Amino acid sequence: MTALGFLYPGHSAEDDYPRIEQLLGSDIRADVVPVDVGEGTYRVDPLRRAGYADRLAQPVEGLRLSGAEAVVWASTSGGFVHGWAEAQRQVRELARAAGLPASSTAFAFVHAVREIGVRKVAVAATYPEDVTALFVDFLRAGGVQVVAAHSAGLATAAQSAAWDEAEILALARAADTAEAEAVLVPDTALHTASHIPTLEKDLGKPVLTANQVTVWEALRLTDRRVNAPSLGTLFTREPIVQV
Repeated sequence: MTALGFLYPGHSAEDDYPRIEQLLGSDIRADVVPVDVGEGTYRVDPLRRAGYADRLAQPVEGLRLSGAEAVVWASTSGGFVHGWAEAQRQVRELARAAGLPASSTAFAFVHAVREIGVRKVAVAATYPEDVTALFVDFLRAGGVQVVAAHSAGLATAAQSAAWDEAEILALARAADTAEAEAVLVPDTALHTASHIPTLEKDLGKPVLTANQVTVWEALRLTDRRVNAPSLGTLFTREPIVQV
């Protein structure tokens, strides 16, 4: 049994994690601990506060005691709004507090793009434009070429959590371009675990969603590889060999 730990911001789409656990169909356990992030607004200052080290350190002890082998801060925006260097420090402090390998969803996207071997991506974001721009900057700092970005302009995680498959698909279509080799959907408040095959079939290319890459990142930290076609290209592709 491999136990994975996730610090999840608030209560929006945390039920994606037990769903992904079932779809993995293996000896994987996903332990989710909520982190109080207040109203869950998509404004830069509250998003930065949500990812402060002291806020994340408080709930992490429960994950460590549960037997988690790695921990991921399951908030894309709560990582990238700090910028590349500060997001790295955030993860280092989380690892120190947990005594475990650690990462965040923001870095998971960069690692997942490398895993599937693409260079050019489109970003389909629920966020306001200023927050989306910070994600684009973060990806570029990680060596990812962003060729298009679309912002839906939602104000809160609660609004994202209420979206259905049709709305998520419309968001991905709005961002996609012929030049993009993959589409990234960065909001962990969106329920996407059940919709990835539909998204990839419709767009004809890999789609990386926030909760999907978060679980994949935790598996990467524990050196586990699980083949799960129902979770999309990321969970079926052979690893890229770096030369």
